Amino acid sequence: MAEVPAGAMPRKSRGVAILMGTAFVVALAILLSLGTWQLQRLYWKEQLLSDMAARRNAAPVSLADIEVMAARGEDIEYSPVTVSGVFANNKERHFFATWRGQTGYHVYTPLQLADGRFLFVNRGFTPFEAKEPEMRKQGQLTGLQSVTGLARARLAEKPSSIVPDNDLSKNIFYWKDLDAMAATTGIPADRLVPFFVDAGDAPNPKGLPIGAVTQFDLPNNHLQYAVTWYGLAAALVGVGLFAVLRRRTARPGA
Repeated sequence: MAEVPAGAMPRKSRGVAILMGTAFVVALAILLSLGTWQLQRLYWKEQLLSDMAARRNAAPVSLADIEVMAARGEDIEYSPVTVSGVFANNKERHFFATWRGQTGYHVYTPLQLADGRFLFVNRGFTPFEAKEPEMRKQGQLTGLQSVTGLARARLAEKPSSIVPDNDLSKNIFYWKDLDAMAATTGIPADRLVPFFVDAGDAPNPKGLPIGAVTQFDLPNNHLQYAVTWYGLAAALVGVGLFAVLRRRTARPGA
């Protein structure tokens, strides 16, 4: 049997070392990629928040202007808009929500425009016990109304599998399905404005619902995630260097 030269690594050990080295390189590449991806997400989120702030602070525009923006494929989210029409109070839909620790609903009421179309307006929050319109008759505004608020894009699908399905028979929506809201009120698709408007902070002169319930607290934890992934990559490099040094120290003739 041929002797293994002093300081040489047996074939089996060499194969293990190659395998471990490959696994190390792959793991390090994955960790660095994840860290870099989170940095890219951080820059994207910061730009998104900046754009949202700029739109929110802009002067309100007309509904026609928002529709032109939407037709061009532009982001209409949180764009200030002023609309006028008559609320179809008998067609309001209820979106399950919380507001300042209370459980209740956002009241989405179709606003009938001068051209006969309907725009669903989130008029605001009402507590759970005041879900039914007869419990808040004073807040059922009639006649021509002007609403200034923020345009909100429709959702293409349920945002997550953990979100419950909408309970159409009880008029309880867990996600804002505009098509279902319209269909359950008998509004034809060709008479529906394809986005929402959240009413602004103008107080309801007759009580509930409470307006200005739009939330802007988008989570931005990407820097924390990037530091975590890069930290794990640095730790992996440290472990790898330690293993190499230990192996060299333990090798005969080293």
